[in-house]
Amino acid sequence: MVNIQQPPSLVPGTLRIIPLGGLGDVGRNMTVFEINGQILLVDCGVLFPGDSQPGVDLILPGLDYLDDRLDDVVGLVLTHGHEDHIGAVPYLLRRRGDLDIYASKLTMAFLEAKLKEHNLKQARSHIVAEGDVVRLGAAGKPSFTCEFLAVNHSIPDALAVAITTAAGVVLHTGDFKMDQLPLDGRLTDLGGFARLGTKGVDLLMADSTNAEVPGFTPWERDTGPALERVFSSAKGKIVVACFASHVHRVQQILDLAAKYQRQVCYVGRSMVRNMAVARDLGFLTVPGGTLVELSDIEHLPDENVVVISTGSQGEPLAALSRMANRDHPDVEIKPGDVVLLASSLIPGNENPVFRLVNGLTRLGATVIHKGNAFVHVSGHASQGELLYVYNTVKPRNALPVHGEVRHLTANAELARSTGVQNAIVAADGDVIDMAGGEAKIVGRVDASYIFVDGSTVGDISQSSLTDRKILGEEGFVTIVAAVDLRECTVVAGPDIHVRGFVDDADAFDSVTEKVRQALEDALSDGVDDVHNLSQVVRRTVGQWVSKSYHARPMIVPVVIAV
Repeated sequence: MVNIQQPPSLVPGTLRIIPLGGLGDVGRNMTVFEINGQILLVDCGVLFPGDSQPGVDLILPGLDYLDDRLDDVVGLVLTHGHEDHIGAVPYLLRRRGDLDIYASKLTMAFLEAKLKEHNLKQARSHIVAEGDVVRLGAAGKPSFTCEFLAVNHSIPDALAVAITTAAGVVLHTGDFKMDQLPLDGRLTDLGGFARLGTKGVDLLMADSTNAEVPGFTPWERDTGPALERVFSSAKGKIVVACFASHVHRVQQILDLAAKYQRQVCYVGRSMVRNMAVARDLGFLTVPGGTLVELSDIEHLPDENVVVISTGSQGEPLAALSRMANRDHPDVEIKPGDVVLLASSLIPGNENPVFRLVNGLTRLGATVIHKGNAFVHVSGHASQGELLYVYNTVKPRNALPVHGEVRHLTANAELARSTGVQNAIVAADGDVIDMAGGEAKIVGRVDASYIFVDGSTVGDISQSSLTDRKILGEEGFVTIVAAVDLRECTVVAGPDIHVRGFVDDADAFDSVTEKVRQALEDALSDGVDDVHNLSQVVRRTVGQWVSKSYHARPMIVPVVIAV
């Protein structure tokens, strides 16, 4: 990574904070807290790839930074069970399997199920709840005191964490909002925030996702009437797509299905897994006789069926995309069906989601989404809530987290408007030191993307992704020729093969002689290295393609010396 300013040695008693992900993206959230040689980690999530990362399954936070410091990690705190906060934990545990993990009951259950899928042993888990205080660090010398506070979000059992160190107090909100009538009755602990503020909070790290949105985030229960209108008017089956962790939304759908005498099945491995966990732990109540197996729906009339599915973000392999492509083995979308996208649009996912909506509409379905009906609310605090928190906590410093640069900047402006003098807009890898009540950026470390492609972790470079993108968008051209270096002649070829570029097999006939002549000229000029001869072929074909087709396919020259 270029332009990395190495941070100074950490002074005893100074708290060092390093975001390894989550600042600049909506995903891969992870933060390092270090003091007196001990490290605490908060969250360890994944980022899902965009169109510019073909073939990539997941993007991890900058775990490489920890490789030489893993023995200094005293614990990992997880704020809640969303993938962008827990999805990279299996990859961290492969580096150090005996890590102590602290999380709420539901978050830990989601994580344990994930570890089983990765064939990893059960984590060294410690269940915590709001009001708990845990001291972490070396025996007899704990460097971190963590107090957990309830926050509401779009998943139950979410927590904020107040971290007390010798350098001061940090309040990390996790993802939160301030729903005053939450479906599960669990309010964000504003009293706890105020108590901490009265004692003194040196640094507030607040969720930035909705920092550009005026006012207050609507309440979850306000979606009820719009959801009920869908059920009362639908004639065919109803397919509801939401995140596999959105227990509150699934509860609303189950209750409506029971009211309108429909039966429900889950589709998608993560949906089946998570809802079973939520039910077993008491976070989800399933009305009697409502839930059926996927194989049962073929025997039910469409007007009595609700399918709760994954794939609300247009993921190509998720269940809903397969339905839109007529590729799902069990669920067929028909005219008269209603598809309800009960989720927010993650920035960067616009194109896949719009393709999904168009595909479903083409099949005759009515697609209901946040853009045309009030069927979903965000799980993140808007400007009004953030201002309320800043005025309540009155932190000395602010470090906005969780969001793109525009979100972080907007959050920092909100902090400054309430009188916070030092609001830092940082990026992944920035090193922030806090001492004497002041936080400041002192350097950078490498927190660049780590790509997961199948079983490959970290071996995919940006240049490889560029090559994949060119192959996918422009196609490739292969030119094979054999030369006699002694006689300075072309003895075979050039043979040109094209894939994904033009369908006309004869299109390259006119450049074949140009390539032959260029090779012979180079040989006559004394070029006797096959690598340099290959570059001659690449330039000749590249210039011709650019001029003739205004395109840039990948060109693969092969020159063989005989």
